[in-house]
Amino acid sequence: MRIILYLGKGGVGKTTVSAATAVRAATLGKRTLVVSTDLAHSLADCLQENLTSEPTELTTNLWAQEVNVLDEMRRGWGKLKDTMTKNLRKQGIDAVMAEELALIPGMDEIVSLINIYRNARDGDFEVVIIDAAPTGETVRLLSMPDTFQWYAGRIMNMKRSTLNLARPFLKSVLPTTEILDAVQSLSERVKTLRAVLSDPDTSSYRPVVNPERMVIKEALRAETYLALFGYPIDGVVCNRVIQRADYHDVFMQELYRNQEKLRQQVHQTFAPLPVWEAPYQSHEVLGIVELGKLAETIFGDQDPTEVFHRGPVQEIIHQGDTYILRLPLPHVEMDKVLMTKKGDEMIIEIGNFKRDITLPSVLAHQEATVAKFVDKALEIHFSVPPEKSNKSAPPEKNSRSA
Repeated sequence: MRIILYLGKGGVGKTTVSAATAVRAATLGKRTLVVSTDLAHSLADCLQENLTSEPTELTTNLWAQEVNVLDEMRRGWGKLKDTMTKNLRKQGIDAVMAEELALIPGMDEIVSLINIYRNARDGDFEVVIIDAAPTGETVRLLSMPDTFQWYAGRIMNMKRSTLNLARPFLKSVLPTTEILDAVQSLSERVKTLRAVLSDPDTSSYRPVVNPERMVIKEALRAETYLALFGYPIDGVVCNRVIQRADYHDVFMQELYRNQEKLRQQVHQTFAPLPVWEAPYQSHEVLGIVELGKLAETIFGDQDPTEVFHRGPVQEIIHQGDTYILRLPLPHVEMDKVLMTKKGDEMIIEIGNFKRDITLPSVLAHQEATVAKFVDKALEIHFSVPPEKSNKSAPPEKNSRSA
């Protein structure tokens, strides 16, 4: 089974690209399910079909679904939530507060992912295309398996380690055996799900961008967080690209020139990932036929369900007191590297090559000290700057070369 998740800023065209990819996969003879996890669903409008929270067959080899998180919550967590609420009410907690406390943080995201995986497995689908919510929600969605595993582990350890010490007192406030069993069961399913989502032979993540600065920045941020969680990215779709033409209108000339610079930046910035382009359309792309045509424009003769890139786009390695940010750059062979760090952003320039990287919090407050090429990859060393004994000493420069 292949799972392909499209993510990006709201309004960049994730739904259209997801639906087009699904139509193409179905045309190639693969049992395909396209799923929307966005609370503001638009997949049904894009496909011009009525969809439900269960997979609906649209045409040969193509099914579609819009996950209803509330329904899934009631189905998968409803009884246990009621039990937890009753236990909390017995402790004198207000009814409304008890309802809120009975919800485990991120449970809605966990339920969405488990629903998708269950339907994919039970429906024997070869390809699952996920039309994800805007970037922030998607990063939270994908981080929840790790977060839930942490919470579940703490709950289980708390029950085992403390109940024997103060059983009479703690028995009334700790989770019941029924709840613990449910958490344990769910934890096992989440563990399996996490393995599937991070398996590069099964899952691929593809940011969708427009040639706009803010959109590119958000996609770069998503790229960093996907790398941190070990989720494999295998390509980028640059959508709504204005085509080269002899424009007589001054406005269109300027618009094309500005967008062309950013289009080239997308190709440079996301290297070595492949970048597919979708042209700016004069009309909305709606319905299975039009989506199929768009998929041909984007992917040409390629099978969009293939894995197009293997290996991490960036890695963070911890060695003693030093962190190493490793960026595979097989096509860049310059000796001099110019680095400029501004807050949580690192700008790297190597000749005509330029790349902006959004740093995770662990690196944002550290100093980039050394940059060098090792086995076709740029390695940037970060360390905590030494405390200044003389506070009046002049500040260090923000840029350095290596």
